[in-house]
Order: sequence, then structure tokens, then C-alpha cells
Amino acid sequence: MSIEKNLSAFPVGEKNEAYAQYFDGQSYLAMLSREQVIIANVTFEPGCRNHWHIHHAEKGGGQILLCLAGRGWYQEWGKDARELKPGDVVNIPANVKHWHGAAKDSWFQHLAVEVAGEKTSNEWCEAVSPEEYAKLS
Repeated sequence: MSIEKNLSAFPVGEKNEAYAQYFDGQSYLAMLSREQVIIANVTFEPGCRNHWHIHHAEKGGGQILLCLAGRGWYQEWGKDARELKPGDVVNIPANVKHWHGAAKDSWFQHLAVEVAGEKTSNEWCEAVSPEEYAKLS
């Protein structure tokens, strides 16, 4: 691993092959906890972002992002994108369509915390359009 990718105290993990079809660009995944609370460290190469997606739940659910390093973006459907920096926290309610990923010129790393819920599932949607992503500074 290059020093550039060793952005925080958490391991970068391996290439995120299992979810590669839902990302534009290269991401890396390190599962930190699979007990009690599911926590993953996700690292994005510059320009990498996931597709629009929804964390469905009948009760509870959703996701929390704890931003560790680099610079990235988060956007909810129908809203402006929000720039993310180390120390930022994003609370994503269940059933909200959104995406997140790196800025064009920066690696980005966050912890993704899965919020417990009832009858949870994830729905992957369309890719973020290259034209919309290119507008982000």
C-alpha cells in the first residue's frame, strides 16, 4: 500500500471487489466490526464514489458516516452536495436516497456505521452522473 492510502489509524483493507459494481472508481474495504454494530472503513481513491443508494428499514436503520481523512462529498436526492472533511459526521436516516465518495483531487476515508433496524435492506440505484459530479469543486 502506498503511504498516500494509509490515511488514518484504521486499516485500508482490500480492493472492494464485492461491491465494485456499485462504485465508479476504486474503493477499499476493511470490516472493523461484525458484532453488535457493523462498522466498515471505506477508502476511496480520488474521484471514486458510490452509486445512489437507499438503506431501507421499517423501523430504525440508516447509516452514520464518520469522516477520517481526505476530502469527499455526500449528497441526498434533491439536495445540494455537502463537502466532507476529517471530523465531519453524517447521519443518514433510513429510506433516504444518497451517495458519498471522494473529491476529484483527494483520497477520502470514512467509517460507515450501520444503524440497527427492523426489516433492513439496501437498494442500489443509478450511478451519479459524470456531469453532476464534475460540477463539484
